[in-house]
Amino acid sequence: MIELTEVSKSYGKKAAVSDLGFSVRPGLVTGFLGPNGSGKSTTMRLILGLDTPDHGTVIVNGKRYRDHRAPLHQVGALLDASSFHTGRSARDHLLAMAQTHGLGRDRVEAMIELVGLADVARKRAGTFSLGMRQRLGIASALLADPRVVMLDEPINGLDPEGILWVRNLLKELAAEGRTVFVSSHLMSEMALTADHLIVIGKGKLIADVGVREMIRDASKSAVRVRTPHAGRFGEVLEAPEVRIRKLGPDLIEVQGMDAEEIGLAAHVSGIVLYELAPRQASLEDAFMEMTGESVEYRAGDGALATAGAPV
Repeated sequence: MIELTEVSKSYGKKAAVSDLGFSVRPGLVTGFLGPNGSGKSTTMRLILGLDTPDHGTVIVNGKRYRDHRAPLHQVGALLDASSFHTGRSARDHLLAMAQTHGLGRDRVEAMIELVGLADVARKRAGTFSLGMRQRLGIASALLADPRVVMLDEPINGLDPEGILWVRNLLKELAAEGRTVFVSSHLMSEMALTADHLIVIGKGKLIADVGVREMIRDASKSAVRVRTPHAGRFGEVLEAPEVRIRKLGPDLIEVQGMDAEEIGLAAHVSGIVLYELAPRQASLEDAFMEMTGESVEYRAGDGALATAGAPV
């Protein structure tokens, strides 16, 4: 279990995290979300004792990480897929780690097989692609059979087969009763993988919530309506709580009414409908709505079109 209580950390005048508190429980895949610059990397470094909080406490399995006698048995982490000696082979990298905790060669070979690097285990890790480095990083994280697994963007660089493998692996680890904490910017993958979500923005906690609850509560569902009388029907549906967006000459999107209410309104008004399709909000919709005020780095509109344009 990971527990943060009123944790703050600043670098100079820049506050990376402020009064941050949450718990990551065993038996669940907990996703860690936030815009760029939100403090996710700092939080993970604080959990591992790589940085020290200015205020507050960070506890992993009842102790500070550095107070565990055999920390790799407690927490397996992947924060940087390139954190290895580039001149060593994948096997030698894992063997060097294994020796620090009295682990045998059999465990190293088992992890190589698990992550699918058997055919390249003798090659220098510095020649690996990003996807192969991610697999080596996951093998390193799982080497000592830890109770807590913490991975930062583990699917970057992986092909579809690798992404599916990571998804199933995380679920299996959680099903074994481990604490699984994983960050990602891919909302579609988090929707398929995570059971629970921790969302931060500008170093502060925004949400500590289940995936389904976040989608249900943070974003509104919509209904797509296709009719040859789109303009007139939009006027029929107008109400203070109803939002109507025109998508095309015969297509509108309606928020604030369900499909049954819209169908009844069409029947009463004598308007023909060609399509009535409810659209459930996605995790990405919910995330964007929830973190809209916490985005620190925002691209400008039309910059690409105007940059370098002749005048």
